[in-house]
Amino acid sequence: MPAVWGQPATAQTSGIKAIDTVVVIYAENRSFDNLYGYFPGANGLQNVTPDQYVQLDRDGTPLKTLPPVWNGLTAKGVTPVVTEAQTELMPNRPFAIDDPKSLATPLGVVTHDLWHLFFQNQMQIDGGKNDKFAAYADAGGLVMGHYDGSKLPLWNIAREYVLADNFFQGAFGGSFLNHFQLVCACVPKYPDADKSPAKGLIAAVEPDGVSLTLAANSPKSAMDGIPKFVNNGQISPDFYAVNTMQPPYQPSNNKPAKDGDPRFADPAAPNTLPPQHETTIGELLSQKGVSWAWYAGAWQATLDGNRGKPVPNFQFHHQPFNFFDTYAPGTSARAEHLRDGGMNGEVLIKDIDAGKLPAVTFYKPQGNLNEHPGYTDVQSGDAHIADIIAHLQKSPQWDHMLVVVTYDENGGFWDHVAPPKADRWGPGSRIPTLIVSPLAKKGAVDHTFYDTTSILRFITKRFELPVLPGLVARDAALKAHGQPPLGDLTAALAP
Repeated sequence: MPAVWGQPATAQTSGIKAIDTVVVIYAENRSFDNLYGYFPGANGLQNVTPDQYVQLDRDGTPLKTLPPVWNGLTAKGVTPVVTEAQTELMPNRPFAIDDPKSLATPLGVVTHDLWHLFFQNQMQIDGGKNDKFAAYADAGGLVMGHYDGSKLPLWNIAREYVLADNFFQGAFGGSFLNHFQLVCACVPKYPDADKSPAKGLIAAVEPDGVSLTLAANSPKSAMDGIPKFVNNGQISPDFYAVNTMQPPYQPSNNKPAKDGDPRFADPAAPNTLPPQHETTIGELLSQKGVSWAWYAGAWQATLDGNRGKPVPNFQFHHQPFNFFDTYAPGTSARAEHLRDGGMNGEVLIKDIDAGKLPAVTFYKPQGNLNEHPGYTDVQSGDAHIADIIAHLQKSPQWDHMLVVVTYDENGGFWDHVAPPKADRWGPGSRIPTLIVSPLAKKGAVDHTFYDTTSILRFITKRFELPVLPGLVARDAALKAHGQPPLGDLTAALAP
C-alpha cells in the first residue's frame, strides 16, 4: 500500500548523546525494492498491486510487455551470457533477476548498467506514479528487476538492527549529485558555463524544467529502442552541475594540463568542474573541534597510478570533498581529512581495530566493492560491507557507535514508493538504509521518512552544529507541499 506521511519520532537527547562515533558507509546504485522488496515488515513488493507497477509507454499507454534489455542482461565479457533475445516478451511487472526459472542471473554476476541521471530519474518517477521507468531507460525491462536479498549478509544485519523503508536519495539522478547531498546538502555550480569549455554539456530541457527535449529521431515507443535527446547534458540550463563531472584535483579522470600542476585536472577539459566553495559538513565539524575523515578505498593506490580495472576500479566522481577548494592539494584540511581507506579497506580496518576512528567517519568502498551495476556485482560489495561491520562490532569504539549503511541512489532501478515532494533537486527514488548500533532498536523497520540529508541532520544534532542552508531549504520546500520535515535518524534509536 502507498506510504503515508507522519511526523518523525525523536529519541531522548540522552540517547543521541551516548553516541561518540558516527560511521557512514556509502554503497552504490540500488533501489529499495531491488534488494529489500521482500523484507519482513517493510513496505515492499508484497504490497504492490498492478496499478502501481504497470509501466507506461512514452505516449502514456500501458506497455503490453516490458522492453527487452538492450544489448543483453549481463555486462560485456561476463558469464553466464543472457542475450537481448532472452529478455524479450517479459511480462509488464517486477521480476526476480536471480530466479532460476527465469533469467537465472545470481547475485554474484555483473549485470547491465542502467541510466541513473538527473532528468531521466524525474521523467521515470512521473510525478510520483513511478510508471515510466521502462520508457526512459537505456536498459529496457531491467529497470523492473530485483533480487532475493535474503541471500545477502547485510539482510541478516538488517534483521538484527534497523532497516529504514522510507529513505530516499537526496537528489534526483546519479552518484555525482548525491555525493554532494551527503556532504553539504548542496548542488554544485559551473559559473558562466555557456562561456566555458563546458558549453556543449548544457542540457536541452523542456519548459517544465524536468523533461529533456526528445530528438526528432527518438523512437516513439519504448519497445523500439532507447530514447534519444537533443542534449542529455551534465549541466542544467541555469548552470548547475547535475550529472557526472570530474574533480578539479587529482585523483581525477581528467589528466593534468600539459605543463600544468600535476596535482590538478586540466581545467580546459569540458567535464572538469571548477572548484566549489559551499560550506560542507566537514568545515562545521572542524570549527566545533570534532574529528572527522573521508576514507576512500584505494585512494593512495590511485594517486600512485593504479586505478586498476576491474580492481580496484576507483571512481573519481565518488569523492565529493575533492571538488572543494577547502580541500585542494597542499591544504592542511586535505592532509588531515581525506584519507586512504586502503585496498579492500585495509587501512580503514586497521583504524577500526585499533579504536582510532574519528568521531565522524565516512567510508567509500573502491569501485569493485560498491555494488554498482555494469562494473561490479551485488554480492561482493555486500559481503565487504558486512565484514567492515563485523570489525566495527569488535572495535573498542563500538559501545558508543552508530553506523549508517546506505546507497547513493537507485541506479535506475524501479521502486514503487513515491518520493516526498520538495524542491527541484529531490528527493529522488527510495533506497535501502540500515542503522546499526548497540544503541539502536533491535529487529525493527523504521517507517520514518528520511533522505540522504538525514545523515547530516543526525550529525548536526549530535554535535550541535550550525544547520546547513540546504537542510533549511529542503524543510521549507516540504512545508510548502504540506509535508513535515525529514527525520534525523533518531527514531531508529532505542528509547
